[in-house]
Amino acid sequence: MKKVPATVITGFLGAGKTTLIRHVLQNAGGRRLALIINEFGDIGVDADLVRGCNDEACPADRIVELANGCICCTVADDFLPTMQMLLDRDDRPDHIIIETSGLALPKPLIQAFQWPDIRTRATVDGVIAVIDAEAVAAGRFASDEEAIAEARKADPELDHDNPLEELFEDQLICADLVLLNKCDLVDVPALMAVQSRVAASARSEVKAIPVQNGQIDPGVLLGLGVAAEDDLAARPSHHDTEEDHDHEDFDSFVLEAGDIADLNGFAAKLAPIINAHDIFRIKGMVSVAERPVRAVLQGVGPRLQHYFDRPWQPEETRATRLVVIGRHGMDRAAIEAAILKIAC
Repeated sequence: MKKVPATVITGFLGAGKTTLIRHVLQNAGGRRLALIINEFGDIGVDADLVRGCNDEACPADRIVELANGCICCTVADDFLPTMQMLLDRDDRPDHIIIETSGLALPKPLIQAFQWPDIRTRATVDGVIAVIDAEAVAAGRFASDEEAIAEARKADPELDHDNPLEELFEDQLICADLVLLNKCDLVDVPALMAVQSRVAASARSEVKAIPVQNGQIDPGVLLGLGVAAEDDLAARPSHHDTEEDHDHEDFDSFVLEAGDIADLNGFAAKLAPIINAHDIFRIKGMVSVAERPVRAVLQGVGPRLQHYFDRPWQPEETRATRLVVIGRHGMDRAAIEAAILKIAC
């Protein structure tokens, strides 16, 4: 029996993975797809955004959400049973797409494809790393190497240990293809600097393609045929020597509120709160007063976007629910108080 190919889509918080997947579903070209979506946080924003995007290509019963922690830490408990369930179906998918959380290491997931019951039936067709070009250009998710070099000259005892940079590099070194997303938000010199930064971490044969809003022919992503599970030695990780990988450097919580009177005004007042508390990512659903459709709000650092995606369903309870992700030890009480104040 032919192995089912699986594409792993990785990338830091807010890079545009879900937008890319929505585009793939809408342009599936007759493929029967299945999705495994892993989120860092307690509510399934990403899974909810892709449901119904293209029911013919990927019906709701082939979308599986793993929300019990980053997939790299729950491989045995969550991922392997999910893969077995999909592969045991009478209508096996033609292709499986796996969206990792923005804080997940890709290598443990690829190693899981060596599990005997998976290895004979599925293969890692390729690992796609999605990069937020604007964020990297601003130095938010990758350290400024020149600044570090200058700091080391001033302080030879400086210990450069940046978990964000390690994640960034681990995702790149595991990738078979890199998408420089949101390239329309940076000028040419900045994009060239991002390309150089990516080239410094990615393997030499890996191509980096500039894209906007995840718009790329799915044929470029699906069908790479690299069998990444057989090539683990070429994908070293900062965490190869660790028995367990955790995310103690990061915290997340869910904030709930009622109707928001003015969505634009709420987003404008939210940006300075994000800056003040160095929030990495904020995302969720917003209930806007007197509007029958729900709003999606997403933020990467202080950069926010929002749009209305679909009507509230009769069985749904209207509410504003946001996942907030930041550094370990962030002042949750202060953040909640500040956001609830502007939500009134």
